[in-house]
Amino acid sequence: MRKLISTGSPFEKTAGYSRAVVQGDWCFVSGTTGYDYTTMTMPESVEAQTRNCLATIAKALTDGGFEMADVVRAHYYITDQAYVDAVFPILGETFGDIRPAATMIVCQLNKPEMKIEIEVTALKRT
Repeated sequence: MRKLISTGSPFEKTAGYSRAVVQGDWCFVSGTTGYDYTTMTMPESVEAQTRNCLATIAKALTDGGFEMADVVRAHYYITDQAYVDAVFPILGETFGDIRPAATMIVCQLNKPEMKIEIEVTALKRT
């Protein structure tokens, strides 16, 4: 049975996507940027944006019946190579013991204020 998870972000409705989709033992979390979805504000620093991404992802996983420890794959998209050294320690705080397969790509994102986007896939541990 498929379960759709939403943050209530207006982007989800406008662009026609879910924050996460749960299908069986899998949870697919969409690319998540650093917005604080309660205030729809974007912090300026890449560090704060990274923490917001991770908090939003953790909530989506929890809402779907998963934990961060279930994450098996992560994709990180940053807009400047200089951000690597700033975000690695923050990512390590969350994923250091989990150690999912991961990729980091330097690219442009949809809005100029976006500095990082994170997408994960989780598989329920048995």
